[in-house]
Amino acid sequence: MRNENYMTTLIKNGRIITASDDYVADILIEGEVIKTIGKDLQVDAHSLIDATGLLVFPGGVDPHVHLDMPFMGTFSSDSYETGTRAALFGGTTTVIDFILQKQGNSLRAAFEEWSSRANGNAVGDYSFHMAVTDFNDDTKGEIKEMIEEGITSFKTFMAYKGALMIDDRQMIGLMDEVKAQGGIVTVHATNGDMIDYLVQKNRSEGNLSPLYHYLSQPEVTEAEASERFTDMTNYTGCPGLYRSPYL
Repeated sequence: MRNENYMTTLIKNGRIITASDDYVADILIEGEVIKTIGKDLQVDAHSLIDATGLLVFPGGVDPHVHLDMPFMGTFSSDSYETGTRAALFGGTTTVIDFILQKQGNSLRAAFEEWSSRANGNAVGDYSFHMAVTDFNDDTKGEIKEMIEEGITSFKTFMAYKGALMIDDRQMIGLMDEVKAQGGIVTVHATNGDMIDYLVQKNRSEGNLSPLYHYLSQPEVTEAEASERFTDMTNYTGCPGLYRSPYL
């Protein structure tokens, strides 16, 4: 019997791969919800897909993308339309993009700016991380608002001095508030002051070849910042997630 309240799709005879199981069965989808998984389902669905000999996986989630991201006078190459379309072709049904707060502006303004680029353009599901680049009393009051919007992870930068970087005082304040509101803090961990010094030193010495991009941010800058971030999360008790900037 067909449910006329939803568009129904029946996937037949697929090899279903989950986190714990591997078996052949049928999948009935109503709207965007998996309604039933079972053997030889007899349903008059709107759409029928024969998945015999094919693998059926849960949709993937890519938690780190940059779509339509303005940076240093240009934009990242993928828009919300092209990026989410490419993701769907690879089996990724949800992406989590990074909102970048402009220093001097509010988190709300950044949220509205990014939402305006995504709404009506994304062809797959998406969510946001919020990059906090200017933590102050006003920003502190917005953390709860962003969590209520569904943004529970807050990105910080310990590098990109003068653009995205926050200092340790701001980091501790952010961690305290995010912990209180039930969120998580993530980090780009490299020592921004050390990198800024090395960049200026190499520029003044005329060292401008691509090699000096690497030599201006040696591994010690990541090791030091990672340890410092870990110590701060341990002290504040705030959940934290570290991602190597070199990956």
